Parts: sequence; structure tokens; C-alpha cells
Amino acid sequence: MADVVLDERDQRLVAALQCDGRLTAERAGEVLGMSARTVHRRWQALMAEGACRVIALPPRPDPAGALLLRIRVLGGKRDALAAALAARPDIPYVDLSASGDEILAVSWTRPGSRDHLVFRELPATRAVTSVTADTILHVFSEAAHWRHDVLTAAERSALTPAPAPVSGTPDQVDLDLLAALEDDARAPAAAVAARTGHPESTVRRRIARLAASGRLRTHVVVAPERLGLPIDANVMLRVAPDRLDAAGRALAAHPAVHGAFATTGTANLQAAVWMRDLQHLYRFLTRDLGALGVDGAETVIIGQAVKRPGKAPGGRAAP
Repeated sequence: MADVVLDERDQRLVAALQCDGRLTAERAGEVLGMSARTVHRRWQALMAEGACRVIALPPRPDPAGALLLRIRVLGGKRDALAAALAARPDIPYVDLSASGDEILAVSWTRPGSRDHLVFRELPATRAVTSVTADTILHVFSEAAHWRHDVLTAAERSALTPAPAPVSGTPDQVDLDLLAALEDDARAPAAAVAARTGHPESTVRRRIARLAASGRLRTHVVVAPERLGLPIDANVMLRVAPDRLDAAGRALAAHPAVHGAFATTGTANLQAAVWMRDLQHLYRFLTRDLGALGVDGAETVIIGQAVKRPGKAPGGRAAP
């Protein structure tokens, strides 16, 4: 069941939750042309079977300055090393290449610091044959920004809340509510009140305020295979400096791209993509990237996503 592609209706319902993690069934039904009862029933079924869930993203460092790691490792030790990396709180992403000899990971680190993991721990590991660490200079898009391309522009606009300015600093009540919503961002106010001990009326009002201000950042966890996107790949690009910003912005707008970053290193622009098949990946490389004036590209197909937001270490890929 984990690899069965969701039908068009369910994919559109998942995409609606990407626009607003706390979207009501009534509003989704109104925009998508379904009954609220159908929307509610299908969301319940999708979440009950584990096809998708909505989480609240915890506060985390700015991705700019993080390290993108490429670790070549002896095959017999790959899984053990990947598991050790995934267990670290400062490593939010761990992928295994389909070729079987490379681990790709993200490490939170302070810009310009001499990272202990990169310079001492990994080189001292016998199984590691090489380590490359590129610093993220600029973020064009990341996983939480990605939207499954099954809604019209008008539908997506209608389902996406208007941004509101963020002011002030969250107090302890806000922090309690955000923590309570991390595993289930759609939890009703009554459940959050019971978990936190705060009055339900306060919880309801505060959640609405957190959502309107953008402090409650929701993320839909769904394996891309269920959306008909089984090809997961990282593409490392070389772009002339005067074209870098325009190329990065164009990649961020591409429906297949769920992460685009300007980086240090030989490849100064990196993109993470989900594709329907290898033919679509080929078209992306030859047609879409060609139009951006890319000077060179290296593609690594991901064989397993070990750790990503909303998945415990060892889990399958999730946007």
C-alpha cells in the first residue's frame, strides 16, 4: 500500500493542505468543488492509513550557513554510518545515493566555523573514503515551500492564507502550543488544551493568531511515491556568477524542485527534485536547465531518504 499512487482527488486534497495545514473541510470543499463531508472523510482516511499527516515545523536555524555533505563510504559500513548521522539533532537530512556508495546530508553549523564532524569525526572514520562540505550561501526554496502541482493557480491562491506581519515575541503560552502541535498540526483546540493545560478558549484564539502571523509553519508529510513522483534526485550545477540569482529563482519556481540553494564549491547551485520518471528527469536536465544557461551538471539519484522532516530516522522520504 505504501507505494500505491493516490488518485487525483486525494492528491488535490493533499495539495490543499500544503496551502494551509489547518484548512477546514468546508473551505477546501468550496474551492475544490467537493462536499465538506467528502473532504473530511478522505482526509481522515489518508491520515489513518499513514498516507499523509500535517506537522508543525519547530524553530530551527536559518539554512544559510548550513553544510551540504557528500560522504563517500565503504558499502558495508554505509547503513551504520547513515544511522549514526541520522541520530544527531544537528543533522536534519540524511539520504543514501542509489549507487550505494554515498551519503548526502545537511548539517547545521555556524558560518565560517571549523565543524568538528566534518574536520575530525568523519575523516577519522575508517569507512569514510572522502568528505565534501559545501556551505549554503542563499536559500531560493526549501521543502516547506514545495507545492504539488495539481491545483490551478486560482485554487492555490484561494486556499493560501494572506500573509500577516509578524510582531512581538512569542510568550510561553505560544511556545507550549507550538510544541503541542509539532506531531499533529491539525489537532483540535480541545486536544491541545488538554495537553498543555491552557484554557480551550485561549488555545483557540492563540492558534488562530499564530497561524495568521506565520509563526505556525505547517508541513505536509507524504511520500512522493504516493503522489506519482518516485524519482528523487539531487542536481549539482555550475552557473556563471552573473546568472546565479536568476537561475536560482527560476529553479525555485519549477514545480519539480523542492529545494534550491546557492552554495560554495565547484557546483555553486544545487537543486533537489522529484520526478514522475527518468524521461522527465532527462527533459528537466536537457531542456529546463539548458534554458538557464547552466555550464555543467552532476546528478545523483537518491535510493533512500533516511531522515527528513516528519520522518523518524530510517523512515521513507517525505516532502
